[in-house]
Amino acid sequence: MRQSAETSARPWLPQLLTLFSPAFPIGGFAWSHGLESAVAEGVVTNGDGVADWVALLLDRGSGWNDLVLMAEAFHAAAAGDQERLASVAELAVALAGSAERRAETLALGAAFTEASAHWAGEGGGPGAETQASLSAVTAPYGSLPYPIAAGRLAAMAGLPLADTLIAYAHGFAASLVSAAVRLVPLPQSVAVQVLHGLEPAIAGAAERAKRATLDDLGSSALGSDIAAMRHETLHTRLFRS
Repeated sequence: MRQSAETSARPWLPQLLTLFSPAFPIGGFAWSHGLESAVAEGVVTNGDGVADWVALLLDRGSGWNDLVLMAEAFHAAAAGDQERLASVAELAVALAGSAERRAETLALGAAFTEASAHWAGEGGGPGAETQASLSAVTAPYGSLPYPIAAGRLAAMAGLPLADTLIAYAHGFAASLVSAAVRLVPLPQSVAVQVLHGLEPAIAGAAERAKRATLDDLGSSALGSDIAAMRHETLHTRLFRS
């Protein structure tokens, strides 16, 4: 009875679990976000290395920037401000530090926008009217970057920002750990331990991003950025980035 009451008090939880599940059809399994290069070059060799790599991205790398961008997109869509939404979408593309990361965020964003169309506007929130003019926002690139698509959808569906940030951060981490399972390789038991150990980093990054503004954007995870660039020239590749 208590569990049922807690779930009914957070009716959006099943939606978030679906939208940011590894099973949600956005093709995240095809992208390693530069991790493949890090493994190939011996920078990441075990579970501890994977945990450190992902935690750094969430704290002050591309994962952190994604969360800040997602929050900004959420606020823009909630206000029905198409100009603000288009501006943050342009910024998200500009912050993709390599051709592959740019392709990654746009491909995932396009797939997410299509797959999540069932949820758009369900919450009756003020951002629902932005659905009609989506093409105007995506015109320069053909799709929204993934964090922008996620923030926009959350506002349109009436999902709370705080929980959406946690779900997005967890999905980001889980996707990279899943890639590491195939690349390092990691036993499933170790992968679960890594994800368990990343829980404070996931929750902490989401909490910070909830209060962040675009002034808080920034990355010092240069090793990850360089790995993403080097991936383009790897002789053998399992992933698209």
